[in-house]
Amino acid sequence: MMEEAIKTAIPSSADGMSRIDGRAKVTGKAKYAAEYRPDGLAYGVLAGSTIAKGTVTAIDIARAEKAPGVLAVVTHFNSPKVPGHQKPKKPTKKAGPILVFNDNVIHYNGQPIAMVIADTYERALYAASLVKATYNKQAHDTKPPSDISMGIAPWGKDSVRGEADAWKNAPFKLEQEYVIPTEVHNPMELHAIIAKWDGADKLTVWDKTQGTQATRDDIAKAFNIPAANVQVIAKFVGGAFGSALQVWPHEIAAILGAKLVRRPVKLVLHRQDMFTSVGHRPYTWQKVGIGATADGKLVGITHEAVGQTSTYEDFAEGPINVSKGLYACPNVTTRYKLLSLNIGTPTWMRGPGEATGAFALESALDELSYQVKIDPVQLRLINYAKVDPENGKPYSSKYLDEAYKMGADQIGWENRRQEAGAVKKDGWLVGYGMGGGMFGAYRDSATVKAVMRADGTLLLQTAVTDIGPGTGTAMVLIAADIMGLPADKIKFEMGDSSLPNAPMQGGSATTATVGGAVYDACTELKQKFQKLIGNGGTDNPDYAKILSDKNLAGLDVTTQSSLGADAQNKYSMQAWSVHFTRVLVHPATGVVKIDKVVSVADSGKVISQKTARSQLIGGAIGGIGMALMEDAIIDHRYGRYVNNNFADYHVPVNADIPQMEALFVNKPDSHINAMGAKGMAEISLIGMAAAVANAVFNATGKRVRDLPITPDKLI
Repeated sequence: MMEEAIKTAIPSSADGMSRIDGRAKVTGKAKYAAEYRPDGLAYGVLAGSTIAKGTVTAIDIARAEKAPGVLAVVTHFNSPKVPGHQKPKKPTKKAGPILVFNDNVIHYNGQPIAMVIADTYERALYAASLVKATYNKQAHDTKPPSDISMGIAPWGKDSVRGEADAWKNAPFKLEQEYVIPTEVHNPMELHAIIAKWDGADKLTVWDKTQGTQATRDDIAKAFNIPAANVQVIAKFVGGAFGSALQVWPHEIAAILGAKLVRRPVKLVLHRQDMFTSVGHRPYTWQKVGIGATADGKLVGITHEAVGQTSTYEDFAEGPINVSKGLYACPNVTTRYKLLSLNIGTPTWMRGPGEATGAFALESALDELSYQVKIDPVQLRLINYAKVDPENGKPYSSKYLDEAYKMGADQIGWENRRQEAGAVKKDGWLVGYGMGGGMFGAYRDSATVKAVMRADGTLLLQTAVTDIGPGTGTAMVLIAADIMGLPADKIKFEMGDSSLPNAPMQGGSATTATVGGAVYDACTELKQKFQKLIGNGGTDNPDYAKILSDKNLAGLDVTTQSSLGADAQNKYSMQAWSVHFTRVLVHPATGVVKIDKVVSVADSGKVISQKTARSQLIGGAIGGIGMALMEDAIIDHRYGRYVNNNFADYHVPVNADIPQMEALFVNKPDSHINAMGAKGMAEISLIGMAAAVANAVFNATGKRVRDLPITPDKLI
C-alpha cells in the first residue's frame, strides 16, 4: 500500500525507468577521464615524499632521466613556475593549498616531490621508482593529542542559544565522548586527468571533477589564461563523494607537464595516493552533554567537536550543526576546534560534518532514552521541531514525523525491547536501533538550453557533471513530464564546461538546481510553441509537425533559473532522514551482522524512483561502512598510512549487506522549485552510523563510542 502511494505521486514515466546511461556504462561505451586518447599521449607518474615533515635538500633524478622512454622529470628544482602560484599572498598563519613543485617544504608523507613523464605508463612508473630524495627531516605529528583543548576555533567564539551548558541542570543527564576515525572516499574510479595544450594559452582537460566550470575557473586562474580558453570535460565520473570538489596538486602537475613536454599528458593516481592527495573525512573527537526532564523534554545540549586539519591549510566543517537544529531544545551550546597535523588537508565527504555530528548526537539521545525509560522514537517526537530552532522560520516542508512511523512500521519496531540484551534468536543477540539526520536543502543557479529539433527530439544542455546518482535520468524524466514526450526522444548533454552554466555536483543540490532549470526551460519552450500555434493548441502538441508547418529547423530557449529571494528569506529549507536497523551480534565472537535496514527520506517529491532508491541504499551502505569497518590507520612513527589499499581498508561488500528497504515520504516542497524536489544524497548517510551503534547496544548492552565497532570492542 505504501509503495502504491509512492508510485502514484510521481510521473507515470518514472515507474521502473532505468538509467538512460546504464547501457553505455555496462558495455564500456561510457568514457571516463583516463580513457580518452588524444594523439601523442604521454604518461605522468608522481613520486612522493617518504617523510612527513621537513625539507627536501636534494633530488637525484639522473637515473630516471636516462631510463627508456622518459621525456622529462619535474621537481621543484627545475619546474616551470605556475603563474598564479607566484603572486604575493597576504600574511596568514597558514599558506593555503599545496603549490606543487613550488618549494622544498614537506607537509605530509606522500606529498608529491617529482613527476616522471614518459611515452608509456609502464616506463613512467619504473622511472619514478628511480627518483631518490634526501631530506632535512623534522619531528612530525600525525597523532591527535590526548589534550584536545589545544585546538584552534576556526569561527571564533562558541555558539550559545539560551543558557550555556544548561544540560548540567537537568534531572536526567549524561556526558559522553564519541570518536570518528579518518575515513577515505575510495571511489572505484581513481582520480585521473588528461591535459592537452593547443598553443601557449588554450587548454583542454579531461578530468575527474564534480564541477567542470569551477575546475575551469581554478585552472585558468592558476595558469593566468582566460577561462574561455580552458575546456574541462567530465562526461562520466565513477564516484567521488566530495573528493573531486576542488583542483588538487596532481591536476596542476599534469597540466604543467603537458606544457613542458608539448604533448598531452595523462596522470592517474595510485590507490595509495587516494589516501593522501585528494582529501578525506577528518578524524573528529566529540563530546555531547545532554539533559532532559522525566517526561523526555530536552533541557539542554552541549556539543563540542575537534577535527583534524593539515599544518598548511584549514578545513572546517560543521559536525555541531545537527545539535543546533534537529530538535526543539531551548538551550544549545556548541564549540568547534581544529587540530593541525602533518597530514594532507581533509575535504568534504558525503554528509560532511552532519554525518559525523549525527553519530554523536543520535547516540547520546539513544543513551538518554534508557535513562528516562522512553522509547527512542517517542523521545524524538516529544522534542520534534515544528519551526527552525535557530531562527524561528517555518520549514519549507517537513514530514519527518511521518518518516519515523513509516520506518518503525517497516522494521518491526514493536518487537524491540527497551532492556538491552533481552532478545535472542538462534544463538545470536538481536538489537534494534534508529538514527535521524538533516541537511540543508540547497538550490543554486543553473542555466539550461533546450532545443526542439525538426525530427521531434529534444536536446537539453548544461555543464553539470554526474558522479553517479543518475542526474541525466532525473532530468529526462522532468522534461518528459513537462513536454509530453517519451523519454527516448530526449537527450541530456552535460559534463562539458563549454555548455551553459551549472554548479558543482555537491551538497545534494543538483536535482533541485539543475532540475529546476530543466523544468523552467521546458516550460518556456512549450510556451514558445503555444505562441506559434495560437491559443487553440493542444497541451502536448506535435512539435515536429509544427516546425515543419512553420518551415523551422528547430526552436530553442536558454533559461537561467534559481531560488527566489522571497523563499530564501521566509523559509528554512532542509531535507530529513531516519534509518532503522536490526542487527545480530554473536555473543562469543562479537561479530555483528546487519539483519535488516529501512531508510526513509523526507526529501520532497521523488523524480526518479529507481535512482532515488539506489541513492538512499548507497548512502545507507556508506553509513554501515562508517559504523563497522572504515578506519584509515597511520603508523605514527613514520606518519604513513598502512592500510592504503582495498584489501586492508575495509568497506562493505555484498556479503555484509542484507536486503535493504528505501522508503520516501514523497510529499513535494512547493517552495524550493516547481517540481517540489529536494536532494537526498547526504541524508541517505547521515544518522546511519548511529542507527547501527544504537542497535548494537540494544543487542548487547555494550556502548561503543569510538568507531568502527569491531568484534574486539564487544567481547
